[in-house]
Amino acid sequence: MNIPNKITISRIFLIPIFILLLVVPFEWGILNIGEYDLPFAHLLAGILFIVASLTDWVDGYYARKYNLVTNIGKFLDPLADKLLVSAALICLVELGLAPAWVVIIIISREFAVTGLRLVAAGEGIVLAASQMGKLKTMLQISSAAFLLLHHFPFSYIGFPIGTILLYLAVVVTVISGIDYFKKNWHVMRDSK
Repeated sequence: MNIPNKITISRIFLIPIFILLLVVPFEWGILNIGEYDLPFAHLLAGILFIVASLTDWVDGYYARKYNLVTNIGKFLDPLADKLLVSAALICLVELGLAPAWVVIIIISREFAVTGLRLVAAGEGIVLAASQMGKLKTMLQISSAAFLLLHHFPFSYIGFPIGTILLYLAVVVTVISGIDYFKKNWHVMRDSK
């Protein structure tokens, strides 16, 4: 197993630690950050989420630069992204920091696109991520990070940046999903 794939797997293994920091009621104190209070465990979870999210860029860059792109990497990398973002969004719903309907739309789109990719793979077709899909991922990760950190550093001015980014993410998620299916519907239509 090469280094980029090891980095991707490490991202997957960080997810349970991240979840534990959010759902176990650790009494490590609370930081006052402007109009919001940030439990120290949420700060640690937010930092861990950001670090794990950045490893996505690191493993991709490393794999492309040193020509280490593998089929297992093509499978594991998007899986790790979806698991990490889904875990964050579901935990945010549990904590009352994100509306469930938004998270359901985002995760439903991910299942639908993954299904289309599986059908395509069965036909020997690789469906690449679009630029809008990459924007969608960036918005989802950014919104989750700011929500996990209770809008820090914008919390000092009472600006709910995480919530705004989350609603923007759901709009781009829906648009990119529709666009993805429109561009690749031939895969479903021609599937045997």
